[in-house]
Amino acid sequence: MREFFASSVSRCVALELAASLGTFAEARDWLGQDPKRIDVLLTDLGLPDGSGLDLIRLVLRLHPYCEPLVISMFGDEDNVLASIEAGALGYIHKDSTPDDIAQTILDMLGGASPISPMIARRVLTKYRSQLADPAPASAPAPQSGAAAAPAGTARQLLSPREQEVLALIARGFSYSEVARLQTVTVHTVRTHIKNLYAKLSVHSKTEAVFEATRMGLLSPHS
Repeated sequence: MREFFASSVSRCVALELAASLGTFAEARDWLGQDPKRIDVLLTDLGLPDGSGLDLIRLVLRLHPYCEPLVISMFGDEDNVLASIEAGALGYIHKDSTPDDIAQTILDMLGGASPISPMIARRVLTKYRSQLADPAPASAPAPQSGAAAAPAGTARQLLSPREQEVLALIARGFSYSEVARLQTVTVHTVRTHIKNLYAKLSVHSKTEAVFEATRMGLLSPHS
């Protein structure tokens, strides 16, 4: 399967295959050699010698602009949500593997978050169950790097343009659509979004919207 994916990427003129590795150790060693900028990580969760979650965290630490995409046999809610929390921007079940993974990668780079329908249904079911059974009112609010900001200064955290971009991605617009609406390049939009991630201490659009809503930067109906 790894060779199939590598071949698909290699055939795509819009992409360049940086490496094709089979274990966590190989990936860790290769990343430690300070290679060129890595824009996309395609990984399984069940690696022969470790977890894809650890690899996602490692890549994002070394390459904050990288966009991880998980393709795995694990389709349960816990693994999916753990992947999203680790920084994955897409999650595809191996039973739903696309014939052309290169196009899926290009879609993701364009602002999409590829996810298998089966996975999406399970995540939505899990989310609905959490809404139906909220945490007790006395439970402490979750903390994050950005959570400590006082309410009065929350809006000062982001620049006006970053707030505009945040509102648009919260409404589901793709990077290219945001670029057109803002009359800027897609690269500029991606830069704004990466700055958002850093300021909000998050690793994905979903986390950014959630954290921004919790901080009062977005209304719940944005």
